[in-house]
Amino acid sequence: MNRKRQPHWQTPPHNLVLGKDEIHIWRVHLDLPVEQIAQLSQILSEDEQTRAERFRFPQHRQRFIAARGILRQLLGAYLDLPGDRLIFNYSSRGKPSLAPSMERANLEFNLSHSQDLAVYGFTLGRRIGIDLEYLRSTTDVEGIASRFFAAKESEIINNLVGEKQQQAFFQIWTAKEAYLKATGEGIAGSLAAVEVSWSEEFPICLLSFPENTVGGWFLHDFIPATNYVATVAVEGLTEANKIEFWSWYSGSQKN
Repeated sequence: MNRKRQPHWQTPPHNLVLGKDEIHIWRVHLDLPVEQIAQLSQILSEDEQTRAERFRFPQHRQRFIAARGILRQLLGAYLDLPGDRLIFNYSSRGKPSLAPSMERANLEFNLSHSQDLAVYGFTLGRRIGIDLEYLRSTTDVEGIASRFFAAKESEIINNLVGEKQQQAFFQIWTAKEAYLKATGEGIAGSLAAVEVSWSEEFPICLLSFPENTVGGWFLHDFIPATNYVATVAVEGLTEANKIEFWSWYSGSQKN
């Protein structure tokens, strides 16, 4: 695997500054002590707490609370506001954004979680989507690719075997879904209409997509942890001025 996909995860600074055309990506492990889950639950909105209670299994509930509570902490750190004061709007497909009444509502963000890991993407004034997948063993990747992937992508999958086939499948999948999450379509959008390039040597990029966007889209695929793959998609960039990779830990951001 190309080393460019292996980011250097840094300890975050006390004061977060997100510059123009920069991307900040955060990695968070969600299996936290019960007392910390309780603290994070206190900064959630009533709606978020209601959603948490709908989870049948305690582990799923606690991971949801951790993911949403830490999102509020991180946004609060960028905005210099307490996390419980944040107000979200939701698109028809459920994508969250800061309410227009919030200061610096041009702070764009997205999150994704799988198993015990979550990733968050932040940028200014540009739509952003991020997707994370755990490299689980999928027996029929060729069948799924033939149904949901473009013809060239399906051919790539068919020409690979074993671990390389699994990795390529999920890297292509996360790239498509990151773009669809950025546009607000989510998985309900047409995966086959979004075509990406893939190789072990070169960065992934969009080849075709259903929406006309001035300036195109920037994709960056990366490995957030062992047995995971992820991709971030940002509108209107050919390349990012800087991508920072931050590793969240308890106490790194308090709001």
